[in-house]
Amino acid sequence: MSSPDVQKAWLVFRQGRPERALKLDINWPVPKRLRPGEVLVRTQAAALNPVGWKLMKLLPSFLARRPHIAEHDFAGVIVDSNRTDFKDGDEVFGWVPAMLSIKTGQGALTQFIRVPADHIVFRPPNITPIQAAGLSLAGMTAYQALFNVAKLEADQTIFISGGSTAVGAFAIQLAKAAGARVTATASGKNEGFVRDHGADNFIDYTQVDLPKYLAQHPPDPKYNVIFDAVGSVDPGLYTSSEAYLAPGGVFITTDPSPQKASISQIWMLLKTITAAITPRWLGGIKREYRVISVKNDLKDLQAFQKFVADGSVKPIVDSVFEFDDVLKAYERIMSKRATGKVVVKVA
Repeated sequence: MSSPDVQKAWLVFRQGRPERALKLDINWPVPKRLRPGEVLVRTQAAALNPVGWKLMKLLPSFLARRPHIAEHDFAGVIVDSNRTDFKDGDEVFGWVPAMLSIKTGQGALTQFIRVPADHIVFRPPNITPIQAAGLSLAGMTAYQALFNVAKLEADQTIFISGGSTAVGAFAIQLAKAAGARVTATASGKNEGFVRDHGADNFIDYTQVDLPKYLAQHPPDPKYNVIFDAVGSVDPGLYTSSEAYLAPGGVFITTDPSPQKASISQIWMLLKTITAAITPRWLGGIKREYRVISVKNDLKDLQAFQKFVADGSVKPIVDSVFEFDDVLKAYERIMSKRATGKVVVKVA
């Protein structure tokens, strides 16, 4: 299949918030030279991720090698299979991890993307490109946390903080597919969303002090896994966890990062780090603390795709924006009111 010489692409060209860091280039070159193992994909849809705008805001340009194309998750159609196991016309979804984006300049908010074939899988016919676009990064994060780190098994119990986030909602569905019993938190207005995705029990975190509430109402038996899908810098949920996390259980969190550069936020992060690294023999918490940093693994992506294909995991789309309205899409994800993925239609 042929491709044009130039395309539209949203470029990160400077450090800052999206409205300052991004610009739309209508003459960005389409990749023509593919390395062995790479394919060229015509992008149908792309999804935004918190890591996208956080890296724009925090990472200096000399480290990010700007300009480069923004974002990481996409769905599309292969236009040059380049002697891989795919063929032209295959419908796929996948992702460009942050370090690969820095290395190659590639990203999801573009009409054509050059990507290694081991970063994509076939799109199941039971979902659309819009739905598939937001699966990879959040889905892989939840999958690797539950199965690679926690080793979650049937009949175990898991507590998920942030059940209305994309990572949290995928984690709920994966845990239920594995046969576990799930308690999840969100604000009261999102209780229906969380329960619809499979949570057995719900806690409105806006109405209680979570660590205190759990310590006073510990489950019986205690949780085998606690998964903080928000990446909170507040150490309380972990430092009080001996009251409600079973011996041998594991506390997992996405990368904890301050919501703003305030003294209180930074102080809480330092307290969390101290609690996590203090040995038990020096009075540290007698529960394992792990940070999940998602990595590309084709077997994991294929395993997650099977959950989607058989209907055990359903895509989570909060809202859809046109390609020219990317800045409005970033306003939505940065509002922290999105339940699920914010998706941009590309083609």
